[in-house]
Amino acid sequence: MTYAEMKRILSMTDDAAEKLEIVMDFGAHMPPVPDSAVCSDIVGCASWVQICRDGNRFYGRADSALVRGIVAIITAMVDGKTPDEIKKMNLGDEFAGLQLNLGTGRLGGVNSMVSFLQNL
Repeated sequence: MTYAEMKRILSMTDDAAEKLEIVMDFGAHMPPVPDSAVCSDIVGCASWVQICRDGNRFYGRADSALVRGIVAIITAMVDGKTPDEIKKMNLGDEFAGLQLNLGTGRLGGVNSMVSFLQNL
């Protein structure tokens, strides 16, 4: 699923709990990480998170349903883009625009993922 599709689906509701259910569904449908991908553990997340890259394709893994969904959204934002293109993006503001009701710990993890991607 593309990021544009995810954003459109999330915009269809203002209910915070429903949005989080949708995010978890995104995570449940993430594509598997190919064997050729290079994976990095993301430091600063409360959960175990890996972001993986195979060329300009991005994948991810996490140990909780909600975090898998967050990883699915963030990797979809950058999928197909080069490191230089990613550096020019404002991933933090874009993610904030989704208006997900996440706690401080989860937002810290989002910031760690964004920082990792913008420093490829």
